[in-house]
Amino acid sequence: MQDAEAGLRTLTVVRQDHSLGAARDLEFGLELLTQAKTGRIGPTLRLYRPAPTVAFGQRDTRLPGFDAAARACREHGFEPLVRKAGGRAAAYHEGTLVVDHVMPHADAIAGSKGRFSFFGELLAQSLRDVGVQAAVGEIPGEYCPGEFSVHGTHPAHPAHRIKLVGTAQRVVSGGWLFSSVIVVENSAPIRSVLTDSYAALGLDWDPATAGAANDLVPGLTVQDVEDAVIAAYAGHASLQHADFSSYAGLDTREA
Repeated sequence: MQDAEAGLRTLTVVRQDHSLGAARDLEFGLELLTQAKTGRIGPTLRLYRPAPTVAFGQRDTRLPGFDAAARACREHGFEPLVRKAGGRAAAYHEGTLVVDHVMPHADAIAGSKGRFSFFGELLAQSLRDVGVQAAVGEIPGEYCPGEFSVHGTHPAHPAHRIKLVGTAQRVVSGGWLFSSVIVVENSAPIRSVLTDSYAALGLDWDPATAGAANDLVPGLTVQDVEDAVIAAYAGHASLQHADFSSYAGLDTREA
């Protein structure tokens, strides 16, 4: 995929300092996509730390254990939601960074697979820039498996690889939303809630594949990774920054 299709133009970076709530955070990304496809906003990069959430895929809801899985999430303090994109359940919380890239595009379907490859490598490079041995590719037994997941390798134990980034894409007429979740800190609650929810769904996976970047590079913070992601984007686009309040005006409710 060419850089121009990934956003080689002015890209507005919006840091959302506080979660709007699990459901509202998810909805807001889709609302930004609507604003982009209708021309009200241009290419936008939204970064935020979410409330504890387990985002289930559509297929998960059709499994007989879905209600039990949702209960397990709530017992762990995570809000169960169903996302429009595919895939299986993925968990995130304040120790993760969500990156929503919204782009107006006349032919959004074109290059949709290429975006997975491009952004997977961009995020892997961001992690490498902060010391993580990161690469693109599915690892055996990972949760919400995907060809373009980003994983990290333990420096002292090369056979131990953990999933660090999951990506999803929403394509509509006139635009696309590419959303990435980077797990940076505090992996234990994520591993626990996924263990119980996947058991309820009857899905096999390897809990050892769930971890965080600072399991591999001690002391690494969400802010470190956020700065690295923005720096990586700066290599492909001209960045400008805007206050979230100017975008929150798109929201009809108070944040």
